[in-house]
Amino acid sequence: MEIGIFAKTFSRPTVEATLDAVAAAGLHVVQFNMVCAGLPSMPDAIDAAMVERIQTAMSQRDIRMAAVSGTFNMIHPNPQVRLDGLRRLEVLASACKPMGTGMITLCTGTRDPDDMWRAHPDNQSPDAWRDLTDMMTKALEIAEAHDITLGIETEVANVVDTAKRARLLLDEMQSPRLKIIMDGANLFHKGALARMRAVLDDAFDLLGRDIVLAHAKDLSEDGKAGHEAAGNGVLDYDHYLHLLREVGYDGALVLHGLAEHQVETSVAFLRGKL
Repeated sequence: MEIGIFAKTFSRPTVEATLDAVAAAGLHVVQFNMVCAGLPSMPDAIDAAMVERIQTAMSQRDIRMAAVSGTFNMIHPNPQVRLDGLRRLEVLASACKPMGTGMITLCTGTRDPDDMWRAHPDNQSPDAWRDLTDMMTKALEIAEAHDITLGIETEVANVVDTAKRARLLLDEMQSPRLKIIMDGANLFHKGALARMRAVLDDAFDLLGRDIVLAHAKDLSEDGKAGHEAAGNGVLDYDHYLHLLREVGYDGALVLHGLAEHQVETSVAFLRGKL
């Protein structure tokens, strides 16, 4: 496994300066975000010159783009918001291969109209699931057209809030272009921390064969997604990394949920564990 990082961890005025900071941290793989290029995360358009500039900057610094963030609320209660997200997803998908990546990361979404990371009771409704599968079908058509993979992760505040529901979505979609981003800090509903190893084991049993990217952050309480820098919480990293190795994962282990001043410590923590 190779340690990587969310590029937007480093707030810089240009994509070149952002990638300089990545390289200075001793890292050579990123999950990119278009905000690093001065654009919205999900732009309405991406200029060809900017795509070339990003690819050149990555190549000159020997940095690989493991994935690019394409998160939007796939079950937003307003259908137009969902369609706008889908349109922007195609814009991003068309830029992936020229930028040097074959993967977009997604958020499965929530019925909360204002915050796609906030839980809503209607997330568990049949209507929410139907909207998700409808949107995912369309998103996978885009992925097929542009020869890319879409990655989702379990997120306690989203419609896919357990490994079991992630497995259900994969099985319903039946697409080799839909895969899993494993984030051990996102699996713990209220009261589940006492069963940490069992929860991790279950998630890997269900999803291990479909993991294409792994995230590295930490959590300090259950019932919420982790928001701590790796090594600063209670996640059993020895077991998490053991399970990744056990399923044969050898890709990027991408740091996020941390401030720039925490990067050095978290990189050292992961290197020690690896």
